[in-house]
Amino acid sequence: MTGVKRPRTRTGVATDSSVTPDLAHGDHSHSRDATTTELHPHAHRDDVTRRLARAAGHLEAVRRMAQTGRECPELLRQIAAVRAALDATAKIILADHIESCLHGAVEGGDAEVAWADLRTALETFIR
Repeated sequence: MTGVKRPRTRTGVATDSSVTPDLAHGDHSHSRDATTTELHPHAHRDDVTRRLARAAGHLEAVRRMAQTGRECPELLRQIAAVRAALDATAKIILADHIESCLHGAVEGGDAEVAWADLRTALETFIR
């Protein structure tokens, strides 16, 4: 099927399954099953969730602005604001990952896997 996104494994290969493997590092693991949540708390989860909801609402407002024919410079300013909000949220997620996941992986002896996962995620994010 064209246009259907399939879940990807840690190697980046698309799978036909709706469940990808669990990621274990340190004293915790992240489940990639869409029906479950990860197995440990992140300190900034509520803040990240609020920020993403706010950014989604802002983006929806920008979409409505475009539909009503607002000026291009205003649309571009608002898009820049949404991008800045998402970038700030990504920084919080990265800090949380370093504080909890990487720290735990280093203590648990899984530093190499954790650093490789972080490197892959950053390469995807910073394209």
